[in-house]
Amino acid sequence: MNVFSYLKNIIHVVIADLMTTGQIPQIPTCVNRLSLERARDAHHGDFSTNAAMILGRMTGLKPHDLAKVIAARLQNTQAIADVAVAGQGFINIRLTADFWHDRLREILNAGLAYGNGTLGAGRRVNVEFVSANPTGPLHIGHGRGAVVGDALAALLEKVGYAVTREYYINDGGTQVDVLARSTYLRYCEALGEKIGAIPEGYYPGAYLQPIGQALASRDGTLWLHMPETAWLKPVRTFAINAMMNEIRKDLEALGVRHDIFFSERRLIADGRIDVAVRLLAEHGLLYEGVLESPAGKTVKNKEIKPQVLFRATRFGDPVDRPLKKSDGRWAYFASDLAYHLDKYHRGFSNMIDVWGADHSGYVQRMQAAVQALTGGQGTLDVKLCQMVNLFDDGQSAKMSKRTGTFVTLRDVISRVGRDVVRFMMLTRKSDAHLNFDFTKVTEQSRDNPVFYVQYAHARACSVHRHACILFQDTDFSAQSLAIGALNRLTDPSELGLIRILAGWPQLVEGAAEAHEPHRVAYYLREVAAAFHELWNKGQDSEELRFLVLNDQELSMARLALVKGVATVLASGLAVFKVEPVRELR
Repeated sequence: MNVFSYLKNIIHVVIADLMTTGQIPQIPTCVNRLSLERARDAHHGDFSTNAAMILGRMTGLKPHDLAKVIAARLQNTQAIADVAVAGQGFINIRLTADFWHDRLREILNAGLAYGNGTLGAGRRVNVEFVSANPTGPLHIGHGRGAVVGDALAALLEKVGYAVTREYYINDGGTQVDVLARSTYLRYCEALGEKIGAIPEGYYPGAYLQPIGQALASRDGTLWLHMPETAWLKPVRTFAINAMMNEIRKDLEALGVRHDIFFSERRLIADGRIDVAVRLLAEHGLLYEGVLESPAGKTVKNKEIKPQVLFRATRFGDPVDRPLKKSDGRWAYFASDLAYHLDKYHRGFSNMIDVWGADHSGYVQRMQAAVQALTGGQGTLDVKLCQMVNLFDDGQSAKMSKRTGTFVTLRDVISRVGRDVVRFMMLTRKSDAHLNFDFTKVTEQSRDNPVFYVQYAHARACSVHRHACILFQDTDFSAQSLAIGALNRLTDPSELGLIRILAGWPQLVEGAAEAHEPHRVAYYLREVAAAFHELWNKGQDSEELRFLVLNDQELSMARLALVKGVATVLASGLAVFKVEPVRELR
């Protein structure tokens, strides 16, 4: 159950009844503006709503008087223990202990499926992420985009969307020709040729040496003294395939798998750009013109030629956008435009792209293009991922010897493990910079969110192991715990922890709607903090210990709560594809 939706619906029914009986004027749209939030102070209740404030503003009636009328009606609801009016008209609501006990039962019976929803209703959504140029191994920045995209896809699946994970291979531009030339040098090197210094503009990384060697093993001296026109295409194909194999291995090490790898080169060869351009032309969205110089800049000693321009300004973009380069070749924008039209033709009216923050200036034009190409039927949301700053015990991390210019994703995973990398990448909103310190992400302290959450799950498992020793021959299954005397859970800390656990379905739905998987990390840390706090109270007071030797009924009830904590933590970690640990060493 989504507790927020449940309680909102009760409030809506009460307001509708007050309108029907003529106690307040008919205002059909008012319920859409009401908010319901968790009370900031538990002493005031569980939830607070501004319903009376909104109604008062729309009807001219006094909010405080309206709040009293609404509160009186809410008080008669079975699940509500107490309703109080505060301030100018806020309504504070406290739910019964039995209601919260039932939520714990719901968690135990649902298991890892707790929090699953029907928001998506089976609608298809395409999540395209990573899509790094196949010119080198993935670096840690790519890793952040990979984790964000994969976790977002899992989050959408949890609320009922049919998700396709896609990787767009940028193999149609000039950068893959540079890759081919760089690989050819390594091929010559493998055959004993002196190549000297790597030319400016080529890819200098040592990662191309084994690819050059593999090409030499396959083809021998076939290309050694041939002109570039002869070897460029076959070497380019060989190098792209080799690099994509390496990228797939990088992604596999991170636990990321895509459903589709879509080639830009194939897109171009199949004439998809022509299809997209023709569609825009048919709708009067192309013209030949000259773009104005950027504000504050002037073009000197340069012939300004007319270009084929897309009327992006009709769809919210600040300027129209060129589709061709000055040499007559299609611009990257034309390929991207055709690619998103192809997604739409494949049945994806909902599209999500995860890009690096250096593409921020590209967002509006692509959203404009999707609107134009789909007649407003398609949507594109772009999630930007800022850079990851790597540190080692507070000092900037050294570069990778293999690449010479950056730390590879594989380097990071091999040092701290996949689960640590995945969790840490989601501890901040994707468009905020992230500091990743090798020392801090592996230390066992509450300042390390990975450890803090995993420690909570391990502690919960530890309680279960001790219960098996203390109460032998007892059924500790979730189903057995769910039918226990949960009414024995009466301490405010216990009920407060259940309230947090019961917020998981609403958190999942909200994070999925906003396309913000980092909210899950924040929530898991909140669950862990509440559990650790209750654990510490039990160490200070025997009355609050989870296992009480002479009171098995109370122990079973508290063990149900502990099982609920472990279940929700595991459910959240499953969204991240992080394995919940059962024991920390």
